[in-house]
Amino acid sequence: MNRKQLGQLGEQFAADYLQKQGMRIVARNWRCASGELDLIAYDRKVLVFVEVRTRTVYMNNKARYGSVLEAVTPYKQQQIRKLAEIYLYQKKLADQAVRFDVVLIEREDDLMKATHIPHAF
Repeated sequence: MNRKQLGQLGEQFAADYLQKQGMRIVARNWRCASGELDLIAYDRKVLVFVEVRTRTVYMNNKARYGSVLEAVTPYKQQQIRKLAEIYLYQKKLADQAVRFDVVLIEREDDLMKATHIPHAF
């Protein structure tokens, strides 16, 4: 499985996981000229911008490629915020309550595990 396929698998797993938690997915891989947002969902009345990070874990050695959460750098957080502003402007949702979550997907063999971090940044 290549990196793109792993990312798609992780995003689908994350979307399914969030829906089971009661969130309503409104957009997947939303794109504009400035970039892409992985998932956009409603958690009750709050619009949630979700960054999904998927990694394969080898023999429980998570440190081998670094923590998945470390991949959501301050620069990436800033980029997600900028894209969220564009989304809100385009959808005319200026007064919408929002938050930014991260879903970490770890894949080991055929098992996948989701860790949801609400209000991640």
